[in-house]
Amino acid sequence: MEMTTSVPVPADWPTTEDDARAVQDELRSRVVLDEPGPPAGTGHVTGVDVAYDDERDLVVAAAVVLDAASLDVVAEATAVGRVPFPYVPGLLAFREIPAVLAALDTLPVPPGLVVCDGYGLAHPRRFGLASHLGVLTGLPTIGVAKNPFTFTYEEPGARCGSAAPLLAGPEEVGRALRTRDAVKPVFVSVGHRTTLDTACAHVLALTPDYRLPETTRRADALCRQALKEVTA
Repeated sequence: MEMTTSVPVPADWPTTEDDARAVQDELRSRVVLDEPGPPAGTGHVTGVDVAYDDERDLVVAAAVVLDAASLDVVAEATAVGRVPFPYVPGLLAFREIPAVLAALDTLPVPPGLVVCDGYGLAHPRRFGLASHLGVLTGLPTIGVAKNPFTFTYEEPGARCGSAAPLLAGPEEVGRALRTRDAVKPVFVSVGHRTTLDTACAHVLALTPDYRLPETTRRADALCRQALKEVTA
């Protein structure tokens, strides 16, 4: 069952870029990178995504829980609130997290590993949405993005499963991963409490038919639908 929760902006939410960067600096030290994470194809895996109505200053978040083995939907929830932070590249998490947390909190089942439509360590400050969400919830999280942001990579092989490092200078911050033969790669990064190998295994398990993970596709469709209903 899907429920829509209304989200107030947290009282202590950052209001300036400097405040937000200070929060990133404080929380980044709590990212856990030495746990393997849950194996792909087991338990639950949850997609989160958001949709905006800029004219009404609204953000709607969706969380969709899948059975990791069958990819059947187990539960879903949505949340709506005011956009709590201006658009600033590198600080998008501050626009999305209150609503995403509310949607996750409304779920009737444990989310398992959470897949974000965005970045984890593949972020200028090494603390994208997936890392931020992971630290705040304690859940294992990964980021799966549609583009490489500011990072560089060599084209992976044309076959599904081929991968190449996503690089910030010499540092590997993620992977360009081919999820379909001869289709543009996605860009996978660790958020919290998992490894890059585990993250890529999850993404391949979640892409039986399309370039993007089923978690992202379903969360994207749900938040768009919920936004339509909220603004109708």
